[in-house]
Formats: sequence, C-alpha cells, structure tokens
Amino acid sequence: MDRRTLLALGLTALVIMVTPILFPAPPRPPMPVDSTLDTTARAPAAAVAAPSATPSPTPPRRDTPRAAAVAPAPAVRPETTTVETGRAIFQFVSPGATPTAVVLPEYRSLRPGAVQGAPVSLVEPGDRLLSLALQTGNQVVSLDTVRFRFQAPRRDGATTIQSLTSVGLARPVSLTYRFLADSFIVTVDGTVPGGAGSRLFVSLPARIHSDEANLAEDASLLAIAWRNGTNDAESVRFGDLDTIPQADSGSIRWIAERNKYFVVAAFPSGPDTAFTMFVMRTDSVRKVNTIGQATAMLPLTSDRFSLRVYAGPQSWKHLLATAGGFENVNPYGGWLHGVVQPFATIVMRLILWTRDTLNIGYGMVLVVFGVAVRLLMWPLNQNAMRSSLQLQRIQPQMQEIQTRYRSDPEKLRAEMMKLYQEHGMNPFAPILGCLPMLLPMPILFALYFVFQNTIELRGVSFLWLPDLSLKDPLYVTPLFMGISMYVLSWIGMRGLPPNPQSKMMLYVMPVMFTVLFWNFASGLNLYYAVQNVAALPQQWLLAHERVKQGGGAVKKPGGKGGG
Repeated sequence: MDRRTLLALGLTALVIMVTPILFPAPPRPPMPVDSTLDTTARAPAAAVAAPSATPSPTPPRRDTPRAAAVAPAPAVRPETTTVETGRAIFQFVSPGATPTAVVLPEYRSLRPGAVQGAPVSLVEPGDRLLSLALQTGNQVVSLDTVRFRFQAPRRDGATTIQSLTSVGLARPVSLTYRFLADSFIVTVDGTVPGGAGSRLFVSLPARIHSDEANLAEDASLLAIAWRNGTNDAESVRFGDLDTIPQADSGSIRWIAERNKYFVVAAFPSGPDTAFTMFVMRTDSVRKVNTIGQATAMLPLTSDRFSLRVYAGPQSWKHLLATAGGFENVNPYGGWLHGVVQPFATIVMRLILWTRDTLNIGYGMVLVVFGVAVRLLMWPLNQNAMRSSLQLQRIQPQMQEIQTRYRSDPEKLRAEMMKLYQEHGMNPFAPILGCLPMLLPMPILFALYFVFQNTIELRGVSFLWLPDLSLKDPLYVTPLFMGISMYVLSWIGMRGLPPNPQSKMMLYVMPVMFTVLFWNFASGLNLYYAVQNVAALPQQWLLAHERVKQGGGAVKKPGGKGGG
C-alpha cells in the first residue's frame, strides 16, 4: 500500500476515532424503565406574596416534586377538554391554564415496555406544557392553581380555537389558543384587565418525556437552549445546571427545552417583543440531572399579551420555519460548532432536497448521497492518487539526492527543485496531494452528528433495518462496512512492493473501524459502506494504472529499475 493511501486511511481513522473523543457521547447511567421515574416533575408554586413592596424580578419557583404543590380546593371539580390537530393532541385540565398532555401521533414510542404503536408524549404525568404566572405589584399568581372555564372548541378555516376564562380571580384572565392544522406551533393570546405594568413569567416543563429506546441516553441529552438578540443560540445540558439560578438578560427571542429528538419552546409574539430576562436552575446537582427549571419574564405594556409555543420534533424544516436561529436549538459540534454547523446545515439541505426531488425514502437517500459525495470527490482523489504515483516514480532519485546532499541544505533544495521540474511536477505536490484527504474532514464531522441525531431518520426502516437512527440489530451494516474497507485496501495494494507494515494495516484498519462502528446508528454505517463500494472502481483503475507502470518503479541513473 503506497504512503498516500496509508495517509488517507490514517486521516480517516483519525476523524472517526477523534470525533467521539472531541464530542463524547453522554454518559449512560442506569435508568429505570418504570413510569414512576416521571413522578418527580416539578409543579408550579401557589400564589405567593413578594417579600417587599418593590416588585421582584425573580421568577416564582416551581417546587419539586409536583405532589408538594398546593392542591386545588376539594370542592373544585376538575374540568377537561381535548383539542386535536393534524399534528398533535392537546389535553387541558382545570385548574390550570395550559395543556397537561401533548401527544404526537406521527411519531411512535420506542420506550421499552411501551404499547406497540403508542404515540410519543411530550409532557410527563403531573407536569404541564408550560406554566404561566402573573406578577402584579407585589403579588404573584400562578395560573396553574386557578380554575378556568372552557368554551367549546371552534374552527376558523384550518385553525382550531380554544378559549379559557378564569373563575374566582379579582382580575379575570382570558386565554385564547389557536392551533394550526399542519403545524406544531400554538399561539396563545391573553387578556389581563389592568395588566399594564405587570410581568408574565413563562416556565418550561421540568423535562420532556422520553419515548426513546435508550432512556439513559435521552436523559443525558436533556438541555435548555435560548437565543439572546441576534446572537447564536446557546445551550446548557441539565447536567451542567446549578442549584443557584443562572440569569441572562436582554432581548431573549426564545427559550427552549429539548432531549435528543423533541423540543418545547416559547416565543414572544411580534417583531418588537422579547423576554427581558431568562433564568435557569436545577433542584439538585448530580452527574446526570433529570430536572431543569427555565423561566423567562415578559413585561406587559398593555392589557394583552401574546406567545407562540412550539411543541414537536426537532425536524429541521419545521425549526427553520419557526424562528430565527431555532434550527440550531440542538447545536452540533460542541466547541467546534462554528466549523461543523455550516456543513451540517448543507448536509441537511442536500438530504431533504434529494428526498423531495427524487421522491424516495431516507434509506435510499443515504445510498444516493454516499455515491454522490464519492463522485464529487472523484477528481480530487484522482489528482491526489496520481500525484502519489508520480512521487513513487521519482522516490529512488529523491532518496539519492537526500543522501548525497544531506549536509548541504541549499544544494539539497536546488536539486530537489530541479528533479521536480524535470518530471513536470509541482514542488508542493506532497502537500497538495494531502488536501483531498483533509477537505472532507468537516463533512465527516457533520455527517457524524447529522446521522446520529437527526429525527428525520428516527423510526425509518430500510431493507432489514427497522430504524436507521438505531444500531443494526443484525450487525450486517458494520460488518459490510468493514469488509468493503478491506477490499478497498486490498485493491489499493496491487502493484506495490511487498511491505509487512502495509500488510498488517490491511487487516488492522478494517477490524478497528468495524469495532468503532459496531453500535453506531445503522444509517451512518450504511452511508460509509456505500462510500466504500462507490470508491472501488476508482481504486481499481488507479491500481491498474500503477501495475502498467511497473508498480511505480523507475530506473536509477546508470542502474536497473528500483522500487
């Protein structure tokens, strides 16, 4: 195997091995499957008085567990209503002003022990999609403890409207929810008589309910995200939260909470409206926190306020259409985000464009994408490999010059330049030959994150693979990827002089990659296997060319061919 091929394999191995190190998978502690795990969701606090006459900007704390919340009076009979849209099912329970359950029929639960075909649920039992609290003067009222009367849902074209009116408050609060038929966005319009000068606190749920096959991984990926002004989206894992509130002030355009595939977010409506404060904290600092508290404050300048709520999948198209920067609610790349994210965006656009244009499933998209990337890289790889052949042909002469003039750097440089000119080669050929191997690295990083995290592949079957986002249950794809890599390397060694080190790498590299890819998402394995197969014709043609040229050997001046 020539040095260029070894370098290519080495760089590729470096990308694959370094990616999990630079961007480690979250720890996977044991996590109970039983639904009692969900009982720790926090509850909104009851109405409380501020400690002084000066209104405090500190948001009301939502206690944990929810059972500790002040219960409604026994005489109040719970009232329920359900709203169904084309995307989701929302359930309201009074007392309370926000949905207590959100179900997404398009997505199926993968949770161990779940009923087959059961839909994904976003809200933990006992929690709410959002919690709203009003501060007027020095008094804070949690709307979760207030009884609301529901009107019958009505339709306005493709929009379903649900209205709620508070009962028993001195200043009645009216809320109107508008559910779009083909969207995960809900608009909330509120009316508070004399509300000018008040503050509205909007709190996200304690965590998003997990319906994934690996509950521990999903819990470790829980995070809070937000965007301040025109800055990039920021994100903090639950595991990095502190019991001391962490605040961010300014023009907060949105706040969100996410796990691996789903997200709940709140947006102030209107181009000139923004949250002015955002606070997050946790109730306990553990290795993997499963409880997070995030609250934003919206100053009320009139009797009315308006919010938008996104409750759904981290589908790139839907996130992009919802708000600026919201497609980065789950930023890729960690500290290399600025390098990886642009390529991840390009990859997502190409994948979605391929699927929509060719009208094929995501499994075939990965196949087409793998072949297309290899074809696009064909000219670069061709130049690099031919440059390698040229270097092999003059290698004996280079060694002779280096030996003869090793004590005279100036003469050595001049003779090397003369040798390159005699063979019509660029003096920078060794460096330029490496560029085709370095250029794909950002793409490889981006593909690692996209194929491991995109919800577009979740639950998508292809051939024998039940889910492209999960590992291959039969381990066919990692094995095929390793075998195809071996064949690619074997062909690349044709025409080269025997080399024990190259022979060892022929076996070691495919085995190492197979082990690394063993539990990766089957979609990622499928993509790399297709790339290897698509590279076989080019590798064979170049190996054939090398054999015709005698394995790259050249005749030394005054001697026989060497190599």
